[in-house]
Amino acid sequence: MTILPPTEFALSFVREPAALTVRVSGELDYDTSDDLVETVVEHLTAEQSPPLDVRLDFGDLTWIDSSGLSALLMVHRRTSALGATLHLDNRPEFLERMLRITNVLGHLTGPAHGGEPGHPGPYDGITGASAT
Repeated sequence: MTILPPTEFALSFVREPAALTVRVSGELDYDTSDDLVETVVEHLTAEQSPPLDVRLDFGDLTWIDSSGLSALLMVHRRTSALGATLHLDNRPEFLERMLRITNVLGHLTGPAHGGEPGHPGPYDGITGASAT
């Protein structure tokens, strides 16, 4: 018997002092991509100091479309603006293929270009406004 992973979208979080881990389950698509971005931003800004690392665990991801990829780019923008490094863990082959075809893997997982770790850069990436 073949056991298929659940397709219902779900997020679970583990916050440690220096890291935020987000487990993404189900389909990351047009209907769910905003949930990922909004919920990750909430967790990034909930603590007094942002994490140094944000890990997205895709071990239970069943599908991703272009809206899901856009959500990953938005999450990267916000983590980078806070000085955190984004990690994409346990990538299934279909996600790996999309990241290769679109040539964004290095961009998404490169070092943060925002402010110092825990300190926003000039563009805060959260409110959409530039700091003055």
